Formats: sequence, structure tokens, C-alpha cells
Amino acid sequence: MGQIKQYIAGLAAAFGAFCLGASIGWSGPMEKPILGGDAYSFSVSDDQWGWVTSIMTLGGACVCIPIGVLIALFGRKMVMLVLVIPYLLGWACIIWAANVYMLYIGRFVVGACGASFCVTAPMYTTEIAEIKIRGVMGCFFQLWIVHGILYGFGVGALFEPLFVNILCGILPIEFFLIFIWMPESPVYLAQKEKGEQAEKSMKWLRGKDADISADMKAIMDEAKKEKPKVKEGMSRMGSIWGLCISISLMFFQQFTGINAILFYATGIFTKAGTGLSPDWCTVILGVAQVFATILAIMLVDKSGRRILLLISAALMCLTTLMMGFYFHYLKDSNVGWLPVLSTCLFIIGFSIGFGPVPWLIMAELFAEDVKPLCGSIAGTCNWLFAFCVTKCFPICLDAFGAAATFWVFAVISFLAVVFIILLVPETRGKTLNEIQELLGG
Repeated sequence: MGQIKQYIAGLAAAFGAFCLGASIGWSGPMEKPILGGDAYSFSVSDDQWGWVTSIMTLGGACVCIPIGVLIALFGRKMVMLVLVIPYLLGWACIIWAANVYMLYIGRFVVGACGASFCVTAPMYTTEIAEIKIRGVMGCFFQLWIVHGILYGFGVGALFEPLFVNILCGILPIEFFLIFIWMPESPVYLAQKEKGEQAEKSMKWLRGKDADISADMKAIMDEAKKEKPKVKEGMSRMGSIWGLCISISLMFFQQFTGINAILFYATGIFTKAGTGLSPDWCTVILGVAQVFATILAIMLVDKSGRRILLLISAALMCLTTLMMGFYFHYLKDSNVGWLPVLSTCLFIIGFSIGFGPVPWLIMAELFAEDVKPLCGSIAGTCNWLFAFCVTKCFPICLDAFGAAATFWVFAVISFLAVVFIILLVPETRGKTLNEIQELLGG
């Protein structure tokens, strides 16, 4: 029963990622009606649409470090619940947009709120989980993101633009109604010297009859340690290596092309001339992503983090090579199925490794005293990288062509393989203290 409650709390916290995923998936099917003038009373140019899609990631980049400070002061649960208010305001701007600037504001705010969950939810789930299920729970965030993306693709294919906006905009309310019943992280409560509340939270998560003495002792001992100054904590070799590895994984996660493909999926399939409905091609993409992420969750605590990352990077390298080959040599041939197949395989490759694992490893690599700050720095870098990719992708398509752009993604994926082999440690089955000793050594 204890593990079930941990799963429930982890899934509830990570539901914020479903809201984020719907925001990511929104832009694919909404591109055509917005550019065509069917969604709003105002027109949007191609350049303005590029900002509508990418400014969401810029909002995410601006908020990660402040949110790390806030969750250290006020707790993981409180901050996630309060985020619902700006989330709703952001969607209100999108739903009732009277000009393109309201779209900019709405997307920026929605991105900021979604990115806040990127920091808070993985931290919360790893803090409430037992070691033996920490890997599975660490993937819940990515699991909800891909379901959210599929949701965005699906409602975009089925409904009119206004209804799509409303169906995405009500999701933060659902998160609030679910997560409000979950306990605060016992690690945070222990850090605030609320031992009785920390024990109560642990009892709820593990079960009333569970022996929590060892876990509580470890948490309380860690909380009672004299905390070094931020400069001292950040100067430790374990913190430096952990930050370098996390930022590098975030770089490869974004610059292998995932958000470029997701944000512009409908446009890519239209450009490829598949002969299929672009909207439904994106739905197929979303389904493939969901199944691959579920597979990753089943394997992450059995096969380990490194092997999943290696398989992921290798498959992304091969599929982006195929996409480049199609656009350079075969676009005028009757093989419109090839870009659909290649993109689905790319999404599968991403989802079994580089989708969930960098977030999981980020939450595992840092000691408790520097985790909020380091996690926020890594999250900020991730969103800055995402902004660069989503803003530059359409520019690169126009300037260099689709083939060259996808081949650049292939080269970066190959470099990711080399990086994983040389520098990424295996964290499966290790306690957070053992991971620090591994990095420090």
C-alpha cells in the first residue's frame, strides 16, 4: 500500500507536466488556423508565429532560478499549488487574445508556469520515493508531458481553435483539485525542523504500519548537518561535476531537435508532402511518444540510465540522418510515409532515454543543500536551449534547407553518444550520498 501511495503522490505532482505538454502540443495543430486567420480576429505573420511558439520557452528560462529559491523557502507543495493562478491567467490571455501581443504574454506566462513544474515536480517525486522505485517515479514527469502533448495534438485535430484553447486552459484547475490532497515532501519538512510533520508525511507515503525509522533518521541527520554556505556547496567537486553533466544532458536533449519537431510537427508533415492529414500525423507522433515513454519507465530501474541514453542518442542520430536524406534526395519520390516513420522513430528514441532520463538524473546528482539552486540552473539552461532551437529552426529551414538542418541534429546526436560513454555515471540503485561520493571521487 505504501508504494501505491507514493505512486499516487508522484503522479499527482507530475500532472503539472501534463499541463505543460498540452501547451507544447498546442502549437502544432494551431499553426494553420492562426496563420490562416481562422482562430482570431487578427492576422499573424510567419515571423510573429515563430515568436508565439518560442516565447513559451523564453518564459521557462526566466523562472527556473527564482522558483528554486521559492521552493526552498515555502515548500514544494505550496509553490506548485500557487502556480495554478498565473497558469490560468496565461491561458485566459490566449483564449481571449485581441492581438498578437496578448498571445505573446499568454504563451510567456504559460511557459514560465510549466517550467516551474520542471524544477519542482522531479524534486518532489525523488524526495518522496524509496530507492527501489525512485527511477520509475523520476520518469513520471516525462510520462505526463508526452500524454499532455498527445492531448494537445488530439484536441487540436478534433475541435475548433476556441474549444482547443479552453480544453487546454482548464487543465491547471484539474491539477489543483488532484494535488491539494497530497502531503508535503518530508525532506523539506525536515529541513524546516518540522520533524513531527515530516514523520506524518512519511507515514502517509509508506503506510501506517511501515517501519520508517531508517528513512526518517537519514532525513533528519541530513537536515541537522551544518549547512555550508552556497559558495562552499557549489564549489564541491560533486556539485561541479553534477552541474556540468546535467547542463550537458539538457543541451543534448534540446539540440538533438525534439522541440523543433514537436512545435512545428504539422508544418513538417505538410512540407514533406506525406499525402496524409498533417493533424493526424501529429497524433500518430504523440501516440508513439506515449508508448515509448511507458517502455522507458519499465526499463529505467532494470537496465539503468546510461544504456537508455545511449540507445536514445543512437536512434535519434539515425532517424535525423534519414530525415535529411529524404528532404535532399527523395522528397519528389512517392515515399511520403518515410518522414512519418522517421519522425515516429525519432520520437521513440527520444522518449526512451533523452526525454525522461536527464530530468531524473538532474534530481539524483545533487546534494540536498545545493539541489534547488543546481536544479534551477540546469532547468534554466534547458529552457534557454529550447528557445534557441525553436526560434532558430524555421530560420535554418529557410536559410539552409530541411536536409542540412536535420543533418546538424544528427551530428549533435552522435556527439551525445560520445559524451554519455565518456562522462555520464550510472546512478541506478545508488543512494544520493553514494552518488555524491562517486562524483566527488
